Amino acid sequence: MTSRQTDTAGALEAGATAPSAADPADVRERFTLKPVLRALRHHPLGLVGGLLLILVVGFCFLGPLLYQTNQTDVDLVNAALPPSTEHPLGTDLNGFDVLGRLMAGGRVSLQIGLLAALFATTIGTVYGAVAGLAGGIVDGFLMRVVDTLLSVPFLFFVLILSVRFHANAVSLSLVIGGFSWLVSARLVRGEVLTLRVREFVLAARVMGASRPRLILTHLIPNALSVIIVVITFQVADAILVVAALGFLGFGLTYPTADWGSQLANGATFISADYWWLVYPVGICVIVTVLGLNLLADAFRDAVGHRAG
Repeated sequence: MTSRQTDTAGALEAGATAPSAADPADVRERFTLKPVLRALRHHPLGLVGGLLLILVVGFCFLGPLLYQTNQTDVDLVNAALPPSTEHPLGTDLNGFDVLGRLMAGGRVSLQIGLLAALFATTIGTVYGAVAGLAGGIVDGFLMRVVDTLLSVPFLFFVLILSVRFHANAVSLSLVIGGFSWLVSARLVRGEVLTLRVREFVLAARVMGASRPRLILTHLIPNALSVIIVVITFQVADAILVVAALGFLGFGLTYPTADWGSQLANGATFISADYWWLVYPVGICVIVTVLGLNLLADAFRDAVGHRAG
């Protein structure tokens, strides 16, 4: 878990475990998504992050419809060409148009990031909700499991599994998500520890609601704002992991493009002044992660404002 994730976990857990005397109606309003989105409108950096993310998504998914290139067949005759009117960002060492390659790589990176984040958050949410609702020995045991797994080097195991199972978009998403659910488990567990003593949860218990019903109907919906924060951060982290794996040579294989592999291929020739092979893809990674982080910070501030 990164230091940024640790700070986020600490801040949200502190807010989640703070006692409150709010009545059930207030709690339901606090943890719905609509007030959080309303607070985001007054967060300038959050708006900037959202705008950057919209631009990146439009570039990766709508761009190929307007600028169509061949990203399958190698063309060594036109390899390593500098930017021109025909190729605005030049071509790479295999003759692929760099601009089209950026779009294709970004599309795959965003898909992996989103799928990994959803997978991790689903596991972490259910795990944390069960631990928080159970309490006592069960909660202590489940959290010790989380603490133990957090001590394991994340990237080390992802590298091993990506090599072992021949990395593709789906398998890489599952591997990354399978090691990223620990943060969301801690945060959701902290939120559930607060929610389980609220009047509407106690009333549901008295009316005979089962634990699965309590989790799915009352606890998880009221923890949605915290879950959204976690998902946003985890998408950014997953994109960075994909880029790191590609840069180290353990990412996706031809013909699938990813930003990490592009960056690794270009960095080899940076001394030869092939700047168009390095800087555009580096800027894409930075802008995407920056947009996601700004948006996640805005969500976190909005959640804290609503909880205050």
